[in-house]
Amino acid sequence: MTGAAFLAAVSQIFLKKSAGKEHRGILGEYVNGYVITGYALLLLSLLMNMWAYQGMEYRFGPVINASSYVFVLILGRLFLHEKITAKKLWGNVVIILGILISVM
Repeated sequence: MTGAAFLAAVSQIFLKKSAGKEHRGILGEYVNGYVITGYALLLLSLLMNMWAYQGMEYRFGPVINASSYVFVLILGRLFLHEKITAKKLWGNVVIILGILISVM
């Protein structure tokens, strides 16, 4: 399930990367390598989630999937050079605390 959340975060990075580029025409905005890769990873993430839910309690699914926000913050900084603001940082701290509280 954590791997699926990570893949979903990676797919968002691909989609954000595509959104920041100039494309030749409207079709190029939706049919390019970044978008196709992003949606393929999102589909793989969905399939992994379906498989993971077969062997775990349902109450843990949303908690683990919330970790994708933390992954997006880290990957956005590493690959898109996005600034980590205080609001983003505190938001992720709250998410991590929520994950820890839910698991205990």
